[in-house]
Amino acid sequence: MDIPLNKVRDDVWEIGSDYKQFMRVPARFYASSQLLDKIKTDLTIQQAVNITSMPGVVKHSLTMPDGHQGYGFPIGGVVACDFDDGVISPGGVGYDINCGVRLVKTDLLEEDVRSHIPQILDGLFETIPAGLGLSGKLRLSQRELSEVLSAGSEWVVENGYGWEEDLKRTENGGRMDEADPGKVDDKSKKRGTPQLGTLGSGNHFIEVQVVDEIFDHTTAEKFGINEVGQVAILLHTGGRGLSHGVCSYYLREFERAMRQDKVLSQILDLERELACAYLSQDLGMDYYKAMSACANYAWANRQIGTHFIRKTFEDVLKKSAEDMGMHLVYDVAHNIAKAEVHEVDGSKRKLCIHRKGATRAFPAGDERVPEVYRGVGQPVLVPGSMGTRSFLLAGTKIGEKETFGSCAHGSGRMMSRTKATKTYRGIEVKKDLESRGIAVKVRETKRKQRNGQFDRYGELAEEASGAYKDPEVVVDCCETTGIGKKVAAFRAIGVIKG
Repeated sequence: MDIPLNKVRDDVWEIGSDYKQFMRVPARFYASSQLLDKIKTDLTIQQAVNITSMPGVVKHSLTMPDGHQGYGFPIGGVVACDFDDGVISPGGVGYDINCGVRLVKTDLLEEDVRSHIPQILDGLFETIPAGLGLSGKLRLSQRELSEVLSAGSEWVVENGYGWEEDLKRTENGGRMDEADPGKVDDKSKKRGTPQLGTLGSGNHFIEVQVVDEIFDHTTAEKFGINEVGQVAILLHTGGRGLSHGVCSYYLREFERAMRQDKVLSQILDLERELACAYLSQDLGMDYYKAMSACANYAWANRQIGTHFIRKTFEDVLKKSAEDMGMHLVYDVAHNIAKAEVHEVDGSKRKLCIHRKGATRAFPAGDERVPEVYRGVGQPVLVPGSMGTRSFLLAGTKIGEKETFGSCAHGSGRMMSRTKATKTYRGIEVKKDLESRGIAVKVRETKRKQRNGQFDRYGELAEEASGAYKDPEVVVDCCETTGIGKKVAAFRAIGVIKG
């Protein structure tokens, strides 16, 4: 298919709105030539074009440098719809609502923890259950679950699982006020009740890392990153079975309702995975309130994870978390839709910003950035894969102007999980990582099979570094295009995989 990709500037490409009759705005891509070649091999470009059909969409659809094919929307996709006459789409958020990452820094150095990594991983594996369908240490009543869905991280801290300062270093303070637990269906609530404080499966992880390189010392010091060799912990998880249930529930509700609307039914005919509803109507707002509740649950989940990370380090190293300087750097969502005010054609407008596999990245001076970071910009967390580096970036003015303050969220997959398990064996991935000084802990399974043989570390095969794009290339593209500024890079010394 001959797609007219026009070069805007280095690593920025655009398909004009005249390419397809249904397009309301252009589709824009942030990609180096290497990344562009990859997205041409799947449905990323077609999906980015399709989402420009959504009512109320403004400026352009966006695909971040880590973009790849997803459900309806490309992963790495950003779409802004006017809050008054636009729509909201579960496909623009994803099944794992508020899947996100948080970075905890320490004052420890690699030599302080290297010999203790096996005990640290054992402790983390015990206190933060990793794997499909597992229950956490907390047992919530229905009343307590509703409180979590309403208050998010605030409930967790108030109940002794964190520090007050954690809230100030979490996107939105770890709470979306629009949340309404009454809009979450009972089946999803039942799934979510036992899972708070768990890691889950798939690409979720906890990494014990060390600072490998500092690019911007002034900004890094503001973020609490002071020297190469400093230990930090990166946590990646989301809204668990609760979020998956809510997404599934509203996709069904939206699809039924769209058949009764002439405009929306045309979108459904174009791509059923683009199920959506007007924010001005009850159904659309019901999803927004339910999604906000799931976002609060996910922030609470990561907050509880942070508590047990601190406790594990305390138990193993026999020091207090305060003495080890285990402060949260930041927590940011990368699967979410949010009401935000942005400038469009010279005027401020309230928009619904869908970020699916994309991270909020506001610049210095933005009042939505925590006061402690306002002089340098919001921390942006871009994980690599188990054997590659992860990155800490800062938001920029260019990103605020062009991408609604959005940036990449990770490496982005190169191959499907199915292909990865056919290409790699988990035991070989484990041995390779350990030969490079990276200890790995994962729940053994007999579900994965390759060439007629069981692979007890099949989850590692799915997440092998070769199954992902090179994060160095992704982050360099963010910097080349100006949507993110590199601050520091980290390498793993211990990994827990979900």
